[in-house]
Amino acid sequence: MTAREGDQRIQQAVRRHTRTSAFAEAEKMSAALMSDPRVQEARAQVEMAEVQLGTELCARLQAYQERYEQAVREGDMAWLAGLCGGKHGRWGRICVLPGGHETSMEEPHWGRNSEGRPIAWVGSAPDDW
Repeated sequence: MTAREGDQRIQQAVRRHTRTSAFAEAEKMSAALMSDPRVQEARAQVEMAEVQLGTELCARLQAYQERYEQAVREGDMAWLAGLCGGKHGRWGRICVLPGGHETSMEEPHWGRNSEGRPIAWVGSAPDDW
């Protein structure tokens, strides 16, 4: 190995270490923030409002949940591909409305939470968020 190759390996190792340390620090700060009692209270209030709205919309939107469950049972990938991309994967929420519903139906995202309760929400987050 040449001196130049050795220097490049060291620089790469330093970059990896710096990136790993930065991610670990960000995760630590995020955990501290999320454990704050005021943040927990705000999250509980938001979830309560989302469940309340989800329950209010249930009578009108339940048919979409039933169709989603049928498509999952039957492996109807064509129908599932037309679903809204809105989800909150960390909390087990998948929007069961058709793609574009926010503008065509003017509805928030709607589905069931991980406990099976109807829930409506605004915004989206990736599965690993």
